[in-house]
Amino acid sequence: MNTGQIDGLPSNPRQWTKDEMENLKKSIRDTPELLEARGAIVYPKDGKYIVLGGNMRLEAVRALGWKEMPCIVLPESLPVGKLKEIVIKDNGSFGEWDMDALANAWDDLPLSEWGANVAWGEVSHYDMATASDKDEVERRKREFEERMAAGEISEEDEEYQEFLEKFKLKKTTDDCYTPEIVYDGIADWVEKRYSVKKSDFVRPFYPGGDYKKEQYKESDIVVDNPPFSILAEIIRFYIAKGIRFFLFCPHLTQFSSSSSKACCLCVGVPITYENGANVNTSFVTNMEDPAIQFKSEPSLYAVVKAANDTNLKQKKRELPKYSYDKHIITTPFLSSLSRYGIEFSVPCTECEGISQLDAQKQSGKAIFGKGYIVSDRIVAEREKAEREKAEREKAERWELSDREKAIVARLNSRMSSF
Repeated sequence: MNTGQIDGLPSNPRQWTKDEMENLKKSIRDTPELLEARGAIVYPKDGKYIVLGGNMRLEAVRALGWKEMPCIVLPESLPVGKLKEIVIKDNGSFGEWDMDALANAWDDLPLSEWGANVAWGEVSHYDMATASDKDEVERRKREFEERMAAGEISEEDEEYQEFLEKFKLKKTTDDCYTPEIVYDGIADWVEKRYSVKKSDFVRPFYPGGDYKKEQYKESDIVVDNPPFSILAEIIRFYIAKGIRFFLFCPHLTQFSSSSSKACCLCVGVPITYENGANVNTSFVTNMEDPAIQFKSEPSLYAVVKAANDTNLKQKKRELPKYSYDKHIITTPFLSSLSRYGIEFSVPCTECEGISQLDAQKQSGKAIFGKGYIVSDRIVAEREKAEREKAEREKAERWELSDREKAIVARLNSRMSSF
């Protein structure tokens, strides 16, 4: 074994004192069983073994004159990012760090999370996962894409959303920078709708910016995507200052963030922002008729959706969509019936497992996760279950209470006074 280098992996940043080495030698000599439990972690390279964890233990064993030492041999397929993580975690529980080495070669990693409590600034964090997890993340991503292409799940699927939450949603709604093509479409709509000039539009919400300190001119109109977490505060500020605005806002919390002096344009159109976050977006403005509190805006919806669709096509290939004959039953269909409390079972004598249709062979496609081909009788039962599911889906809605109906009646009475 040796302490040689691996391409992309800096030298070990651990330091130890003479006293620490002497104490370790004594521990190994007195209780060699400890060495069996905590030997060296090595990585095979060019016929040799590079020590990633246990450098100090290796030196202690050599100093004792021992010829052997237990080792854990890592697979050669591990990426450099994982090797770096192993070095830091193995060394993070004791001893001193070579701070110059950490600052010069290791400061792009989540050292604090790995046990190296460094003294300078904030260390960066991976946005999806550590390097060792990225292959698994990509595999899962491809899996979901295949299932969506097969029509087995949609982007709203609970399992898919959990995947995004775990690995992608390090991005927050306060980091939703608008794709240029989407912003331009919205800006064009605002210009035409309110007979204003795009040359008067200002965008004070940028990294490091302070919208309160922006030098607004009387002609300025804020057309921008603000941090959603402080939207109510931003709206109050602009209303108090008499500044015109047309702001993006999250659709579901639009009413709670708005003001009585601003109009909510409720479109709820999905926008995929630059950081990948997909947010149902509406808008709030003080340029509408002040007598209107909220309204739908079909033309704005159409403009934003078209721009967002174009943006997505430019950023990634569209997944092909295909569906199966009703004689093919897959697990997503069955789980949807369970969700709505619908009983459905298929006897062994009326189904046969199938992993690929003949029609899929030429394109190299297959049924994701396998499926079953069933008899005509089962298809008839399936169609009955699907009708029942459709009815239960329609019934799953919130009704108004008597108190809320009374509010409606009060609002209706106001109309008679006009």
